[in-house]
Amino acid sequence: IYLTIDYNIQFQAESLLKEAQKSLNIDSGQIVVLKPDTGRILAIAGLPFFDPNYYSKEKNLDIFQNSAVQKIFEPGSIMKPFTMSMGINEGKITPDTTYIDNGFIKMGPETIYNFDRKKYGQQTMTGVLEKSINTGAVFVSQLISHQTFLDYLDKFGFNNKTGIELQGEVSSKNNINGPDVEFATASFGQGVGVTPLQIARGFSAIANGGKLVRIYVVEKIVKGEKEIDTTPQILDEQVISTKTASQITTMLTSVVERGFGDGAKIPGYYLAGKTGTAQVPFENKKGYYPDKTIQTFIGFGPALNPQFLILVKLDDPKVSSSALSAVPVFRKLAQYIINYWQIPPDYDINNKQ
Repeated sequence: IYLTIDYNIQFQAESLLKEAQKSLNIDSGQIVVLKPDTGRILAIAGLPFFDPNYYSKEKNLDIFQNSAVQKIFEPGSIMKPFTMSMGINEGKITPDTTYIDNGFIKMGPETIYNFDRKKYGQQTMTGVLEKSINTGAVFVSQLISHQTFLDYLDKFGFNNKTGIELQGEVSSKNNINGPDVEFATASFGQGVGVTPLQIARGFSAIANGGKLVRIYVVEKIVKGEKEIDTTPQILDEQVISTKTASQITTMLTSVVERGFGDGAKIPGYYLAGKTGTAQVPFENKKGYYPDKTIQTFIGFGPALNPQFLILVKLDDPKVSSSALSAVPVFRKLAQYIINYWQIPPDYDINNKQ
């Protein structure tokens, strides 16, 4: 069996997770790298590691799980680009649509606040992504029907396994059927569940002109003289229009150029991405840990001709937000791939207009 994994990118991803464990004291983490146009997996790194030469000495059996495909998490704000995609694709908003953010929104007896309870005033939808404003995602979700929201979750592949050739893949069923507040929180990634591979595949549709890809990790199978190729397959369904994908890409580029993701900027290149800092639900009861977060950054580049897509997910880093944790990890790996593949720059850093 020949795999699609690129040894050098895999090694770099694993090294960055080890570095994050030392500098950020993370409990665990995953990094996924793929080609968004074909679904070719280049790296699936996970922490903690185990030495396969001494696997029988491991006491914690969870360590043998591949968390990228076998564990579900609530994605937090990396869900917001999908909510924006729904609103734009349904003709309810544009990137320049404005609303007034008061720092919170009342939903019946519940109150939803922004991260750190900040108030941003009048904002465009692009500003909502740049500053990762929870109430902005709720604003968009209220413009579309509950059924439409659920339909898009299905289209982006969040209710089905990816079908990757790895054992034990799991999938959640995001059949939200509760009160309005559940759809409101789902719009910014709380109360919905995905695997890291599901969210990476869904994001690839934005990078790929609105079409989902079938992600794969087996390059070919050789048995004797017989060789079986695995042909990359772009699925027929257009999840969002090419125009919507282009608009979301521009908005995500703005997140990196002037938003909370600006720590991912690499001179000479336009990158598109989104930060996420999600609460962690209790295992056996309702509610969330007051002192735990999952911090993520997902992005692709170059933005106008995506060659790679990276998801960085860090479990409970000891810093306040993903801008301080996952974003720098993404930048280091993106810079490595750009140098490794010798990707030409988008502009001359000395003559940028």
